[in-house]
Amino acid sequence: MSEDPSRKRLGRGLAALIGEIDRPAEPERPAALADGKVPIEFVAPNPRNPRRHFGEPELTDLAQSIREHGIVQPVVVRPAPEQQGRYEIIAGERRWRAAQRAGLVEIPVIVREVSDRTALELAIIENVQRADLNPIEEALGYEQLIEEHNYSQADLGQVIGKSRSHVANTLRLLKLPEVIRDLVVDGSLSAGHARTLVTAEDPVGLARRIIDEGLSVRQAEALAQAPAGAVRENRSSPPAEKDADTLALEKLLTDTIGMKVTIAHKERGGELRVSYKTLDQLDDLCRKLKL
Repeated sequence: MSEDPSRKRLGRGLAALIGEIDRPAEPERPAALADGKVPIEFVAPNPRNPRRHFGEPELTDLAQSIREHGIVQPVVVRPAPEQQGRYEIIAGERRWRAAQRAGLVEIPVIVREVSDRTALELAIIENVQRADLNPIEEALGYEQLIEEHNYSQADLGQVIGKSRSHVANTLRLLKLPEVIRDLVVDGSLSAGHARTLVTAEDPVGLARRIIDEGLSVRQAEALAQAPAGAVRENRSSPPAEKDADTLALEKLLTDTIGMKVTIAHKERGGELRVSYKTLDQLDDLCRKLKL
């Protein structure tokens, strides 16, 4: 497939979209139509946005920040198809949702006239750069671009600033059963662990074992490649059911910090694991620990 020059430019990320406004307009991304503030009810999310999950603690914290300081970075929008005077979000849906919670009646926007393809590219780029997409959302976004706009994996990698192998490995996650995808979405299972399950004979059973025993990716790979019988023979007694006190403590910690917490008691000591979905959550945890 011949290279589209606009794709190469998009690989630079959101800076290419919201910066350099005084340069000559490009055919698919002309200068702003009407940058400024618009009523918040005139803005709607893009139904094709690859990001589907918005953490409750993140939205609550961001809404509080917006109440105190306003929206620092404008929401990037495009004119809504077939809706005069309305706008569709390209990048910044989390800010738009938090602004609603904060009670804002207007939000700052940057308006761009772009195609469906470019809008989807930019939504993926922004979320990947901010680490806002969970691995399954990222994979679904890649799949959408490939199926609807005939990208090769190499072309897609160039657009989003990732290697072809990263794109291929991310897409492999879509071969997993839905129950395992859900474990990746909620942070119980990392993308690295999940990829080891693609070729496993019993991916769901192995996923549970990875979580219960706190296995490393390398350990998971070894078990996934071993014959099913050998895995059963080498496995010691099944992990004990967690007692009510442990489950209650896990729930208390999860509710307190807004991130999934698991506790594993072992023969000597134990392990407490905190799963975060975004870098914002990690920063928030560090602040709470005063690091």
